Amino acid sequence: MPEKIEVTLTINGETRRGLAEPRLLLADFLRHELGLMGAHIGCEHGVCGACTILIDGRTARSCLHFAVALDGAVIDTVEGLAGPDELHPIQEAFHQNHALQCGYCTSGFLLTTLEFLRRNPDPDEDEIRRALTNNLCRCTGYTNIVKAVAEAAAALRAAD
Repeated sequence: MPEKIEVTLTINGETRRGLAEPRLLLADFLRHELGLMGAHIGCEHGVCGACTILIDGRTARSCLHFAVALDGAVIDTVEGLAGPDELHPIQEAFHQNHALQCGYCTSGFLLTTLEFLRRNPDPDEDEIRRALTNNLCRCTGYTNIVKAVAEAAAALRAAD
């Protein structure tokens, strides 16, 4: 059995440590070592987007990164998007627009939307659709997801 290495990450603003074999993927480390279940494991090839998280503020597929390679990184997961008694404006927009069904892909869409709206706070529909092309949903047909992103953008602009 390979030796485990201590990995220290800042996750959702909190320093977290765990042990990982050198080949352990970040998605598995987050779920099985740290108990953060928001990043779902879908395709395990970086195609579906269900495991999307933010690494140092940029979207990334947690199924494509080894946990030990990210020692010291800043990670944001869907669990850190809002507090326990509130929804982030993006979550609220997804809820209000029925932009989720089974929920498996939702965390990836939420974090993709978060990074996208930080870069482009006033997108048009085509820009939203392009931004979401790396996240797959088998349930919704995307129409309500696009509406939710537009509504979230408006809500975030109004809050600023």
